[in-house]
Amino acid sequence: MFSLTHYETPCPEHINSQILQMVVDYLTDISMVAIAPSNLLYNVYQYTIGYEVHLYLEAVGGSKGIAVELIVAVDEQAPAQAIGFLLYLPVKGDPDACGVAYMAVHASHRRQGVARAMMQDMLARYPHAELTCAVEKVPAFESMGFQVRGVRGTQVLMNTRDYSTDGLMGLLDVASIYSSLEVRQIHTYLLQKHGKRAMVDAEKQRDRHFDQMTHKAQGFVRGRLGED
Repeated sequence: MFSLTHYETPCPEHINSQILQMVVDYLTDISMVAIAPSNLLYNVYQYTIGYEVHLYLEAVGGSKGIAVELIVAVDEQAPAQAIGFLLYLPVKGDPDACGVAYMAVHASHRRQGVARAMMQDMLARYPHAELTCAVEKVPAFESMGFQVRGVRGTQVLMNTRDYSTDGLMGLLDVASIYSSLEVRQIHTYLLQKHGKRAMVDAEKQRDRHFDQMTHKAQGFVRGRLGED
């Protein structure tokens, strides 16, 4: 069994640490990048996506000027153990609306209703929700009340209603993470370890992967919405 806690202020550090560990462990599963661990650039994205989530966790409570809320699932038998989280962004100007940023459930607690319970908890507060997901996850989110609306980047855009909110969703500017000293250091280390040719190949592999995911999402949505 598990229980849920809703945070509108920063959560305890031990919970934050476990959330960030889930981001690192399940990067391919939860990120729009969805890069495979076999790609040499995987460590770069582990850092950048992890740091992005870290910044959003810091922003819970409004300290960075945007609205961020968090739902955390914990094991009732071990209440200090986080087994899932849902990070979402309420929309300014529309009290019913929010956008899902990141969600993960620990592998040991999947298929036990954790994701569904967290989503229902969020939708009870913000019934007009939007998210993006991989094609393979569409049926799961449809069962939670979402419907296919379009494509965003490499993923399928879904909404609990047949229109998007007119309100504004606050987002952190995370572009600087990718040009940070830490990312340059990781890239330099990988370059020294694997060589320039291997790194160029990794970038080409990543770009092909992005193209394949984008085309897959576009084809799926065209078929689903009857646009073929």
